[in-house]
Amino acid sequence: MIDTSNPVIVQSDMSVLLEVMNPKFEEARDALSSFAELQKSPEFMFTYKITPLSLWNAASSGISAEGAIDLLRSYAKHELPELVIKTILDNGRRYGKVRLIKEQGSLYLECEDESVLIEIKTALKLPYSERIIVSPLFRGQIKQILLKMGYPVMDLAGYGESEPFRISLNDSFDLRWYQSSAMEAFYAGGSVTGGSGVIVLPCGAGKTVVGLAIMEKLSTETLILTTGLTALRQWRDEILDKTAANSDDIGEYSGENKEIKPITITTYQILTKRAGKGGDYVHFDVFNKRNWGLVIYDEVHMLPAPVFRVTSEIQSKRRLGLTATLVREDGLEGDVFSLIGSKKYDLPWKTLEKAGYIATAYCTEIRVNMEGAGRHEYAVAPKRNKFRIASENRNKLEVVEWILEEHANDNILIIGLYIEQLKIISDRLNVPIISGSTKSAERDRLYKAFRAGDIKILIVSKVANFAIDLPDANTAIEVSGTFGSRQEEAQRLGRILRPKLNNSAWFYTIVTDDSVEIEFSSKRQMFLTEQGYKYKILQYDNTCKLVRAASEASA
Repeated sequence: MIDTSNPVIVQSDMSVLLEVMNPKFEEARDALSSFAELQKSPEFMFTYKITPLSLWNAASSGISAEGAIDLLRSYAKHELPELVIKTILDNGRRYGKVRLIKEQGSLYLECEDESVLIEIKTALKLPYSERIIVSPLFRGQIKQILLKMGYPVMDLAGYGESEPFRISLNDSFDLRWYQSSAMEAFYAGGSVTGGSGVIVLPCGAGKTVVGLAIMEKLSTETLILTTGLTALRQWRDEILDKTAANSDDIGEYSGENKEIKPITITTYQILTKRAGKGGDYVHFDVFNKRNWGLVIYDEVHMLPAPVFRVTSEIQSKRRLGLTATLVREDGLEGDVFSLIGSKKYDLPWKTLEKAGYIATAYCTEIRVNMEGAGRHEYAVAPKRNKFRIASENRNKLEVVEWILEEHANDNILIIGLYIEQLKIISDRLNVPIISGSTKSAERDRLYKAFRAGDIKILIVSKVANFAIDLPDANTAIEVSGTFGSRQEEAQRLGRILRPKLNNSAWFYTIVTDDSVEIEFSSKRQMFLTEQGYKYKILQYDNTCKLVRAASEASA
């Protein structure tokens, strides 16, 4: 039944338009995000794109092609174009058409559609046979190749034997309902359909706890890959705090220590360290140090491309990816799908916010002018330099000071990309700064002081993009970012989302008006907009030192 009051218009090019002002906007947004990708998010009309990968991820999460079509029909103003229906069916049904199985110790690719099997064999230059024998060494590589051909492989070959290691959550610790659901979705009853994949949950929602629950369920030796030394040690502390494991069970494999234990935690940085320019990756053999039964990729959206190579070779290990946003700016989402696994569990951020599991965040973009020498430098600069000049606009300092006055009693993070800019702010405010060059002992001291309330304001560089546990931080001020990085914006907001006493948080992003920074800022905000966050846009008036709504300023 067609209902012209519905909010969705489906177009034959696989794009979907969603009216923001429609009463059904929120429920339609949540439905679309389960099988389509947000492309644009202007004020009154969102644009989504239905892609093969978005449909395959949906299928792996239990949303069939027919289910996606039903959802579209539920919210569409008009009849769905026949081309859209056929394209969804053709792409959606491709997931699972090609299966990787194991029989008597050998791996085989099988497909009931003979024409597809012939196409695959022709592409791989293989002789005709009913099934394709796959070398275990190329299990991951063949999945990458077939994904690019449009045939995502359902890997049912299972996993090799591994060393058992019993780990249990403390009796006093209870999983939240969604953490338990995420764990069960990954485990899949211990069947071959589980054991590899990605869990997507907001920052502050307890992804580490989900990892611990899966470790308990599998009770096997585990290798954990993290984004840095701070994240490594937070994982160690969480394991010691929430499980029965002791310090002798946990090894730190970092630049400072090279310990291999039943639970070993390392960093992406150490794994991608080379023996000289262009040399071998000297620490890749950590994957073979023990017979790991589980490899956890923390913040899997940050997984460096070289690590994909090793991941391709260890397909017999169970693999868990954890992230707040399955968005990669390098376009390698397909490799995550092939090599780590498909999306197993995803939950809208606003669902957890409404339930009180993460803080309610108020997002504001403040636009500030650039005058005088700065504006002249920007005007004559080459295009490649304009973004940095706009990002480092000195007038942003006055806005930072205004926000600090408004939030005088809050615990505040000032976050930026450019170190020189952050040093200027640090000197002006007499506030400590943490950057990539800050020694780990000093980082730990400053983080500890912030958690204790001895420091109320802390300046942080890109090290704050992920995995710092500062639960009392309730205000973040972003003075510069990495171009249009959606995942960076989401991670930075995530720094202030942990539940709090009043469960409110404030996120400010300061951008230079009438500059390329406005365009990049819009791109940065796209993922959060899809999750239901709205940015209030304000204009800062340097002369009157007033902030007013941009719409009022232009009236």
